[in-house]
Amino acid sequence: MRIKTLFTLLLAVQGLCLTSIACAETTLVAVAADFTKPMTEIAAEFQKVTGHEAKLSFGSSGKAFAQIESGAPFEVYLSASEKYPQELEKSGLVVPGSRFVYAIGKLVLWSATQGLVDDKGEILKTGGFKHIALADPSHAPYGVVAEEVMTSLGVLDKLRPLCVMGENISQTFQFVTTGNAELGFVALAQVIDLNTGKIGSGSGWLIPDELHGPFNQTAVLLKTGAENPAARALVAFLKSEAARAIIRKYGFGSPE
Repeated sequence: MRIKTLFTLLLAVQGLCLTSIACAETTLVAVAADFTKPMTEIAAEFQKVTGHEAKLSFGSSGKAFAQIESGAPFEVYLSASEKYPQELEKSGLVVPGSRFVYAIGKLVLWSATQGLVDDKGEILKTGGFKHIALADPSHAPYGVVAEEVMTSLGVLDKLRPLCVMGENISQTFQFVTTGNAELGFVALAQVIDLNTGKIGSGSGWLIPDELHGPFNQTAVLLKTGAENPAARALVAFLKSEAARAIIRKYGFGSPE
């Protein structure tokens, strides 16, 4: 009798395990390159909590937008701007009511060289450098914001001949770290010291928000993921305090 009862319990436990595995799904996510570090951490926590897996594809927001319009099988899209998700919404590719701001982007003028960039960004006016890197504004929101900053400071026309364009913010950061550009506009998340919340190496200027327009990084659930429990769960998880704590840790503003 005991053996039969034990056998029944084992079958029940096995059934629960199989059900849990069967319920675990995978979602394909297009993510703005500036959000690489926090999203990698968020995805790991998401899988730990829900069992679902988020497969991440990082790159410029504009390139991901074009891929989605062309039928790429992404189910969730995290853009570095509001523009592209709004355009997808107009095209009918987004689950209605799913658009939300997941983070407020923070831009830094940064150099790998100690002391080169002052804490007020005066170097943009005084010069003394040959190249300045920024993400290509034709498809990378960080490049758009960088141009807005230079316009606000009245230096865009003077600096345009010195600009080196990165495919995305990751390549832009690489240009500065390798010395192909003495300084550049990068994401705070790329240079932050997680222990202090400040720029961790080189020299930099955290650019005031008033020098550019709203930097609302926006996410949507795409219609391709409407029936995928993992995609829906990820969108919900991005709004959780667990995810927002990670977002703040990497220097992003929180939409709350």
